[in-house]
Amino acid sequence: MKKLIVALWAISTSLTLSAGTLGDVTSNGVLTCGVSGTLPGFSAPNSDGKMEGLDADTCRAIAAAVLGDGEAVEFVPLTAKERFTALSSGEIDVLVRNTTWTTTRDVDLGLNFAGVNYYDGQGFLVAKTIGAETTADLNGATFCIQAGTTTELNLADHMAANGYSYEAITFDTSAQTKDGLAAGRCDVLTSDVSQLAALRSQLPNPDGYEVIGQVISKEPLGPVVRQGDDEWFNVVKWVMNALINAEELGIHSDNVGKLSATSNNPSVLKFLGKEGGLGDLLGLEKSWAADAVRAVGNYAEMFERNVGLNTPLALPRGVNALWTNGGIMYAPPMR
Repeated sequence: MKKLIVALWAISTSLTLSAGTLGDVTSNGVLTCGVSGTLPGFSAPNSDGKMEGLDADTCRAIAAAVLGDGEAVEFVPLTAKERFTALSSGEIDVLVRNTTWTTTRDVDLGLNFAGVNYYDGQGFLVAKTIGAETTADLNGATFCIQAGTTTELNLADHMAANGYSYEAITFDTSAQTKDGLAAGRCDVLTSDVSQLAALRSQLPNPDGYEVIGQVISKEPLGPVVRQGDDEWFNVVKWVMNALINAEELGIHSDNVGKLSATSNNPSVLKFLGKEGGLGDLLGLEKSWAADAVRAVGNYAEMFERNVGLNTPLALPRGVNALWTNGGIMYAPPMR
């Protein structure tokens, strides 16, 4: 009986912590968003100290949709080890920290993934002088890995499945893995390909390194909330969907303010809050989706500004292109 009472108390406490996040954010007037804070292209401060990146923009889009102000965000830098505890404890309202959606995290940790803002996969960054093309060429190598990530498990599974030997050196932060590679403490740095592109850009001699052409995992990255708060889960999920739908509908930061007077497309008018009452369903203002786009643009704008071909990461859209353009970015309809 005592164990049952303790279990019920724990469940009650968890629900209390996770319930009413939308009301808390509205009352506080600020969104507390957990990010990496050190990963260029996803979340890192620029020369003026402003947080930039795809994840940072996702935080701003949520804040704009909820509060009408994309700058009403308190960014909380977290390591991979810290991130889930910070979310579960209520220290942050949402986690947008290049975090992979997996069964264990979704079910066992009591989290809900609210969509995908970047489809990725695990790759390998090596010095060009090694001449490696596949993981077969890395048999017996030493790997720099960030602790507390899916990277550790993926590498162990892949090397065991292929009968390869290796040595792993773990670090607390991605920056430390990069420094380890640069200092020669390891032969290979392994992580998500997008993260490897970011870290490569920070190396003293970026042109001396390359990502080999083999990806060993699926890494769908996106925003995460606590279970037990469906109202907040719906808000974060539909903000993410709105950014993708905006690209498909041709709604972007330059025209979002004009379309309500010029468009006769029912889907566009629902998006802008002129028809359909979607804001009421979510507990938000009618202009919630338009406000998100005003703050950060649509998904294409976010991608190209932060990680696209004209950035230091120089990443192609690839699978992150819309489903209508050969990719797998696909959002449910807003109706």
